[in-house]
Amino acid sequence: MKLPETAHTLALLASSGAENGGGHGPDPLVTGGSALLVLLILLWITTRFNRDR
Repeated sequence: MKLPETAHTLALLASSGAENGGGHGPDPLVTGGSALLVLLILLWITTRFNRDR
């Protein structure tokens, strides 16, 4: 699948949720911040287990 086809598919999926009266999803800033926080916690856990003693 090429990039324009992917972008078009994603645009259709995003617009179909609004047509069904679903309202808005979570704020993208909150979603991105939560994902970043989870990744940082996983990184911290990984570095704790990877110590050379």
